[in-house]
Amino acid sequence: TGRFLEVMAQALGIKTEELGKKSLQSRKKIKISSMCTVFAESEVISLIAEGQAKEDIVRGLHEAISNRICSMANRLRLENIITLTGGVAKNIGMVRALKKRLKARVYVPDEPQIVGALGAAIAASK
Repeated sequence: TGRFLEVMAQALGIKTEELGKKSLQSRKKIKISSMCTVFAESEVISLIAEGQAKEDIVRGLHEAISNRICSMANRLRLENIITLTGGVAKNIGMVRALKKRLKARVYVPDEPQIVGALGAAIAASK
């Protein structure tokens, strides 16, 4: 998900860290059809050429990712609280898109990007 968003940010000509705030400025819903990085990048470039607002495109990307995650999550038995980790958890637009779609509370740790490393360190210490 992180690398996917990095590629899309590059196609949009904006910094990855700006994606979250940018999507919150969206005024129009745009559907992104593909989750394949190559096809989605092509779709983003076409949307830019059509004159679609970058804010709306970013929102569409977040919603597409959220839909994909939720369709996979629905196959599992979810708890009432889901923890979102990794660098993507620092993207407020992605967090909001997930909160909107999931039927559970989404918890983001203070430093979500180090959770995996912390868990590995704890496991290695035992």
